[in-house]
This record gives sequence, C-alpha cells and structure tokens, in this order.
Amino acid sequence: MHPALSIIFFTTSAGAGFALMILLGIGVPLGLLPPERGFGFAALAIAVMLAAGGLASSASHLGRPERAWRAFSQWRSSWLSREGVFAVLTFLPAAVFGIGWIFFGATGGLVGLCGVLAAASALATIYCTGMIYASLKPIHQWHNSWVVPNYFALGLMSGFLVLDFLVRLWSARPSGTSLLTLIVVLAGWWMKERYWRFIDTTSARTTPATATLLGSRGRVRMLEPPHTEENYLLKEMGFRVARKHRVRLRWIARLAGFGLPALLTVVALAFGGVVGTVAAGLAVASAALGLISERWLFFAEAKHTVTLYYGADAV
Repeated sequence: MHPALSIIFFTTSAGAGFALMILLGIGVPLGLLPPERGFGFAALAIAVMLAAGGLASSASHLGRPERAWRAFSQWRSSWLSREGVFAVLTFLPAAVFGIGWIFFGATGGLVGLCGVLAAASALATIYCTGMIYASLKPIHQWHNSWVVPNYFALGLMSGFLVLDFLVRLWSARPSGTSLLTLIVVLAGWWMKERYWRFIDTTSARTTPATATLLGSRGRVRMLEPPHTEENYLLKEMGFRVARKHRVRLRWIARLAGFGLPALLTVVALAFGGVVGTVAAGLAVASAALGLISERWLFFAEAKHTVTLYYGADAV
C-alpha cells in the first residue's frame, strides 16, 4: 500500500497521545504519578496535542476533508467511524479531569472517575484504530492477530516514554516509571519482531489459481497485463518497496525505535537528575524516528489482493 505521510503521522502521534491519556487517567487517581498542577497541565496538554494533531492529520488525507464529519454516522459498520466517535468521547471526560486537576488540584472523586473514563475511551480509540486495518480481509499483512496487539504495544511504548520524561521533570528518581517503560519497550520490540516474522513466512490463501478456479488445470499465470500504464490501483494498492530498502528501514526501526530507547531508559534508571532527564528525552526523540520508519513499513509492506490481477504470484 502507498504510505501516505498524513496517515503515518496520524497513527504514530494519535497512538502516543491516547496512550498517554490512558496512563494519566489511571495513574493520577491511583496516586502513582505526581499530583502537581504544573505536571498535570504539561502532561495533559501534550496528550491532547498529540491526539488532536494526529486526528487532524488523518482528515487531511481525505479527498474532501470538509465532509469528515459524515464518518461519524457510520459507527454501526465502520471501525473508522467508531474510532472517531470514541476519540471525541475521550476529550469530554478528559476536559473535566483536566479542569478539576489543574484549576482545583482535585484528582479523586468525580474528577478521578472522569480520568478513568477518559482512559477507557482512549483505550477503545486505539483498539478501533488497529481494527481499521485488521478488519481488511484483502490485505494479509493487516488481517491477522498481530496488528491490534502491536498498535496497543507501540502506542503504550511511546506513551510511557513521554510520561517517563515528563515525570523526571518533577521527580529526581522516578525508578518505577522508568522500569515499567523499559519493560513496555522490550515487549513492544518482541511483538514487532513476531509480526515481521509472521508476514515474512506466510502469505494469503488467495492466489491466481484460487481466484480463477483454474488451479486443477495447472499453474495459472498472467498472459498479458490488463493495461500498459499505471493506474490508481497500482499506485495506491500495488506499491512496492525494494528488499534492500525494507531491510534498511527495519534496522532503523529496530535500533531507533526500540534498541536506543531501551538503552537510554536503562541509563535513565541508573542516573537521576539532569543525566536521567536528558536520557529520557533522547529516548523519546529516538523512538519517534524509529516508529515513523516502522509505520512507513507497515503500509509499504502491505499487499492488496487486487495485485494478483496485475501479475503477482501471491500476497
């Protein structure tokens, strides 16, 4: 599939923003995070900017962005519509949670409940984002059991990295947050490797033979292409990435997206103060670069079944 920059930014930015909202909505009412109003303002502002910025970027991918509001009406059948509904619902209790925390210093009672509700809606939003792709049966690289768990893992990883950096600005040695961050980064790395192994070793059941029902007569191959010029289907659904570029980008994703953030988080665990804060900040920057490479590959490596019509042997 053709990797659109707006969708790449949407899935990485919104995932981090909603994941950070989950961590704040659960961690603050339970007393696991700093209760200071300044921390609340900074953390919630970043979460909202990441989430809202990602959603705005996704709207720009539409041919008619001014009609994006119509997507909300299809929530009964469309995961994209459900994602939009839950995204909006997340901001409502998050607003009450933020006002109560920042202006009145309250993190329990009704304010805390709104934080939990915001976390639940953010969790549902990330699930719907993953299901947008996992529900597409014609794309084998997306229609599998690894896609949604990977969306959760990578979103939580980026959310934890941002949270760990912010907590260090208010706490000298937040070892609990850093330890959880390291565990989530390593878990996300493991799940991404499993996903890559899956798409490298399997292919869709649909082939030219099964599509034409001519497999019993021998090997089915294309006699000549349907047309001689590139069309929309080939541009959007027949995008090809060279093997050398795929290998290089995977290593960038491994090192920048997982390896360096894990190493820098260990450094942050070992040192407090300025060193730990700088290490945590560098981990966020490195992960952002790595996740952009990972998400570009997520789209570029996806093969639509329609490419069988244009000579592909398998998808």
